[in-house]
Amino acid sequence: MKSEQLKQGLKQNGYIADDTAALILQYSLLLNKPLLIEGPAGAGKTELAKVWSQYLDRNLIRLQCYEGIDESKALYEWNYHKQLLYLQTQSSDLRTWSDASHRIYSREFLLERPLLKAINSENPSVLLIDEIDKSDEEFESFLLEILSDWQISIPETGTIAAASIPSVILTSNNTRNLSNALRRRCLYLYLDYPNEQRELEILRLHFPDLKALLGKQVVTFVRGLRLEKLKKHPSISEVIDWVRILDHMYIEELSADRIRDTLNILLKFKDDCEKIMDQLNQKDWFSGIFNP
Repeated sequence: MKSEQLKQGLKQNGYIADDTAALILQYSLLLNKPLLIEGPAGAGKTELAKVWSQYLDRNLIRLQCYEGIDESKALYEWNYHKQLLYLQTQSSDLRTWSDASHRIYSREFLLERPLLKAINSENPSVLLIDEIDKSDEEFESFLLEILSDWQISIPETGTIAAASIPSVILTSNNTRNLSNALRRRCLYLYLDYPNEQRELEILRLHFPDLKALLGKQVVTFVRGLRLEKLKKHPSISEVIDWVRILDHMYIEELSADRIRDTLNILLKFKDDCEKIMDQLNQKDWFSGIFNP
């Protein structure tokens, strides 16, 4: 698989990847190693995983991480209600606890969560462990067995080896440091906001009839916003939404008034909006973005 061919395949599925991203995806597939993607929120990390699954024609299994996530939400959980019902209906046939436990701790009563579902799949899938930095260090340690040995240990039944090895992508917004043990098991990619040229390619992919002047002004203005000290910078998806509105309004050239009318599509905090609104009232600031 050539990286240029992979880039074209991702593009056909709606994602503009650079050479580095295409190469590291290829390496992770060849080595059967997880890929850790770090970068600012909204830079396209999750979207890359989604498009990667489409490109490979594999099922996407997503685990959304959060503070306090544990094995029962990520790996498996016993169906206690079903177990209890079984014990009640079979009580006369179950003479000892050994008989009962042998029957109720079987695959029939096991509820698969994303991690177990991914390694139990007969066909390889793409496993997205999204925003791993929101979980705690204990959860990271729990992941190590899966990401290195492709197996899961369940105390009641033993070890379950992978039926297939998924292509694993972990994403992180850098809200905390991840352990070296986790990093050791992964290949690494830092995904930043695209430069102006690549962001313009992304917009043209979604809007083939985008006017050249408007496209250039949009990516230049957005880059200016991302250089500002804001609580939240515009994500790629928010820029796409903004251009969709501009297109709906038949706008072919940006002006300070048009930006004021649509700024809330790009910015999502009151302080950020007020700061940029104040700067838009300064003609030198607005013109300086396009003529640095």
